[in-house]
Amino acid sequence: MRLFIAPKRDVALSISVALGGPSQPNGASFKLDGDEDEVTWLAGHLLRLGNPQEFDERYETWSLDDLPMNWPISYLPDDRHQHQLAAVIELAKQADELVNAGDPDPEGQRLVDEIIEYAGLESKPMARLLINDNNPMAILKASLSMRSNKDYRGLSLSALARSVCDQRYGFNLTRTYTLLARQQGYIGVLSVGRVQTPVLGLIVARDKAHQSHTPVTYYEVVADIQIRNQLIRCQYVPDQNQCNEESQVDLQIDFVTEATATPDIPSAVFDMATAKKITADVNDKPASLESATTQTVNLAPPLPHSLLSLQAEAAGQYGYKPGRVHEIAQKLRDELMAITYHRSDSRYLSNERFREAPALLDALSAHYPEMTSGCDKAQRSQAFNSDKVTAHHAIIPTLNVPSPDSLDEDETRIYELITRAYAAQFHKEAINRVTTLVFAINGHQFSAMGEVSQVFGWRELFDDNYVLEAAQDSEYVEFNTPVERRDLEAITRFDYGKVAVTQVLTKTTSAPACYTMKTLLQDLTKVAQYVTDPVVKKLLLEKDSAKQDEAGGIGTPATRDKHIETLFVRRFVTEEDGSIVSTAIGRDFHDALPDFAVKPDMTALWHEKQKQIESGAMDYKVFISDVDTIIAGEVDRAKQAGLNIKVKSISCPSCTTGHLVLRTSKAKKQFWGCSTFPECRATFSDVKGRPEIK
Repeated sequence: MRLFIAPKRDVALSISVALGGPSQPNGASFKLDGDEDEVTWLAGHLLRLGNPQEFDERYETWSLDDLPMNWPISYLPDDRHQHQLAAVIELAKQADELVNAGDPDPEGQRLVDEIIEYAGLESKPMARLLINDNNPMAILKASLSMRSNKDYRGLSLSALARSVCDQRYGFNLTRTYTLLARQQGYIGVLSVGRVQTPVLGLIVARDKAHQSHTPVTYYEVVADIQIRNQLIRCQYVPDQNQCNEESQVDLQIDFVTEATATPDIPSAVFDMATAKKITADVNDKPASLESATTQTVNLAPPLPHSLLSLQAEAAGQYGYKPGRVHEIAQKLRDELMAITYHRSDSRYLSNERFREAPALLDALSAHYPEMTSGCDKAQRSQAFNSDKVTAHHAIIPTLNVPSPDSLDEDETRIYELITRAYAAQFHKEAINRVTTLVFAINGHQFSAMGEVSQVFGWRELFDDNYVLEAAQDSEYVEFNTPVERRDLEAITRFDYGKVAVTQVLTKTTSAPACYTMKTLLQDLTKVAQYVTDPVVKKLLLEKDSAKQDEAGGIGTPATRDKHIETLFVRRFVTEEDGSIVSTAIGRDFHDALPDFAVKPDMTALWHEKQKQIESGAMDYKVFISDVDTIIAGEVDRAKQAGLNIKVKSISCPSCTTGHLVLRTSKAKKQFWGCSTFPECRATFSDVKGRPEIK
């Protein structure tokens, strides 16, 4: 018997159907017709790496004396899925040959391999089925070209090494910094993570840039020109040969270089006297047209959603936190089977999905006619491109279309965001005509732009605020800033005008905006743009070179929301008027940490080592050993130097002079005592990291 092991039940179902099997399982597997082959499934990770205290009881109590901790690499069953684990292992023992049908990435490879290793079945023949689309034709094609699972051993070990190093890094440094802070009276946990802490670094850097911004005053000269019975407002265009050093200032904060605190404003004049002279020169003067050009701009529909783009749009429109979006999407997929895999980092679809589109559009039209009424089933957008699909394709609806009244408000909103983005692929491109006028007025240049919509196309599905954001996903680059809706096409170079009114508008530059949830999520995919170290920047970009929606990012679609949520739980960041800002403790902790903890460099450098493990050029144990050495060095340094952090401590209720600090007794029990010990010998029990004061 050959046993296919899929990562999820729905993938197992797709494999069964594609290979001619049933659509209903028999117990823990689908039994394929005509032979003895079976398809079983996992439920994500059925195993987890053991924690230090599960191997050594000393580590139950947090103590600086026990740091750094070192414990064996060993898997333990996840309590939630022990029944499924036992069923999969029993089926695997009965099989003559195994097939790893995990996702085609390091984590997907490891997901199945760790089960086989845990069960001690590595000696069994095992093939590898690589699929990134649950379409039957794609699965059948992949099943005819399977290779040995051994060919992907490096991929599996790189994932193992990364997860082990993440665990050891987080456990050791979190305990180190927390215990050092508690010596100063800090109440709580100062958690550290390879991704979590650089996300904090990104927020702190943006806050510092915002707070340290010095506004720069500048002026814009505008002229209202009377021409063809129209009054057209135009802006002064400075001579490009004159360089104004004030027009662009680079602001460097920590590991980021903000994209100019004082932006490059093409129409800015930085001297009032100059601005007044320009108005005097052009006031009441004739205006001749130097050029009048009209360009047709085709705007392709925005791509279907990945998890991150879905979270970002839901945050922008409804203020949802990414974890909430993840939760809703998981219900839509797992319980209602209304959408495809929701943790995808891709915004593209396979060619097979285009062939299935007519049936899906028909199913959607029953409950969502406002989205599908203008669809052309033969319209093929740029989203349908198998070459750009990664481990998974974009999130789209399935044929199990729920009626709107069967969903609550949150579920309806998320489902409609997914459905609208999918339906947009079958609407015509939006076509705009943009006219640019350039006037010569007494030796000075003024310009005006106007836009008219020729074909609304997919824009009929979205409000106007969405259009400019969608432009970033298309070729609409030249006009991704607001263009005034006005028709200037009738004006030609043979027309003459006259300046009716001139004005000098006084403006000031704005500070870099604090992060919103939407802009933070978007920046996590392109952290490399802020990195100043050219080597690290290159490594980050190379890491994402095969991804369509990432450009040197940190974290994954499945974990970013958890990292952000942890920052909120630890009170490192908070939300103020829709902005995500760092708190006092968040900034203090960030500033007290070494550079490697708050920068994305570690992600880049680890990825480089993982590639060497995948190729066989490095033993995964060497990588783990190297990381252990770095951790030990930082633990020792921190013990010697302490943690320079300001904390709000709890005054000792007994003497009122000292403050309470967490200590460990000879029996390895934690308690709270006074910082003035032995003068004050008051003690208090520790209850979940806080003193129990009675």
